[in-house]
Amino acid sequence: MTQPHPGIALIDTQLKHLSAIYKEAEQSLNTALGTDRVRKWKTQLESLLAQAVGPEEAKLFAAKKPGPSFTQDLLEELSDEVELYRSHLAAVLARLKKSG
Repeated sequence: MTQPHPGIALIDTQLKHLSAIYKEAEQSLNTALGTDRVRKWKTQLESLLAQAVGPEEAKLFAAKKPGPSFTQDLLEELSDEVELYRSHLAAVLARLKKSG
């Protein structure tokens, strides 16, 4: 029986961390702190992805940047940024699970 790819557990854990960061920001309405925490999380995850999944995947993740926002709703902007990272990681997770 083959062992699951080590990146699977990493990404599962990091998706939970990302959700927790957003939930805390949403509940406290402290979007500045939430945005700062998401940026720190992303920076840390880039190096973890390089180790667990590979440098190319880390580069693709690092290149993900939220687009311009015109809503003036900081919580919505944070939500959009979180969703950008969440959807990318979910796609990577699906590929890793499919490849074994």
